[in-house]
Amino acid sequence: MSQDKSKKTELPADYLTYAHRDYGMDHQRYPWSMLTDRAPVTWPDNKQLALWVNVPLQYFPLNQGGVPFKVPGGMTMPYPDLRHYSLRDYGNRVGLFRFLRAFDRFGVKPTFAVNTRLVERTPYLSRLLKERDDEIICHGYHMDALHYAGQDPTAEADLVARSLDSLRELSGQQITGWLSPAKNESENTPDILAKHGIEYFCDWVNDDMPYDFQTSTTPLIAMPLSTELEDRFVIQNNLHSEASWCEQVRDACDFLLNEASNEGGRILALNVHPWLLGQPHRIGYLEQALDYISTKPEVWSASAGDIKTHWAKQQQPAG
Repeated sequence: MSQDKSKKTELPADYLTYAHRDYGMDHQRYPWSMLTDRAPVTWPDNKQLALWVNVPLQYFPLNQGGVPFKVPGGMTMPYPDLRHYSLRDYGNRVGLFRFLRAFDRFGVKPTFAVNTRLVERTPYLSRLLKERDDEIICHGYHMDALHYAGQDPTAEADLVARSLDSLRELSGQQITGWLSPAKNESENTPDILAKHGIEYFCDWVNDDMPYDFQTSTTPLIAMPLSTELEDRFVIQNNLHSEASWCEQVRDACDFLLNEASNEGGRILALNVHPWLLGQPHRIGYLEQALDYISTKPEVWSASAGDIKTHWAKQQQPAG
């Protein structure tokens, strides 16, 4: 029996009617705005570009469950995947210290995104971070403890509380920033974070500057931590060379400085992993990138929290 393809099925009248349907997006987490239309921001001492170097200190369990998916950068081979488990551990035992020497050499103020389980297991890291007094943000409990759509809200709230309470105690810091493992969230994650004293989070990468983010209680600030310049994304995902990563960082620095000179302050966000760039054949490229950026007098190296604070001060309504 042939089918008459000339007949058209009309959509029901309410097909395009649904909650929060609006110009630009389908939610009410933040108002729609174009970056070029916002009031320009000035960093301290009239600097034009804020450098945010974010260092994830991560713990990948050997017996990962992979619920609801295998976390990027995690175990990939049959249990026990000692090859990848020990490589991730290399970053916290060796690569990190190469990072610290580079930061101190080039006057870079890093921010550390820390898995709580890591500092529970390795007290020397907690002592080291306390001695340096660099800002710590919570990177969840560990890399296999994911936040995801459909997760039981009570279970997720317990996970957030466990992550923050323990990290605050071990670090001696208030901990007001958050980066989800794999940058993955449930629909409830921002609301839960706000209820547990988080002021800013780094999961949404849809901007080059911070912006206000609404929750069911206290508003958050979204701090966009670029994925496009992340070392793991460029080198392992895009299969570019270390030299290419360094070139891309320099290009981004130059472009953002030029844009900032015309439109107001910008942020250069670099997410770099000690287990990757901390390798002896790669650390030189991180040093090259930091050397290039540090020669620019218009650059202000700061923690994520300081960048957030200076941005927020300039968002207050006049009067």
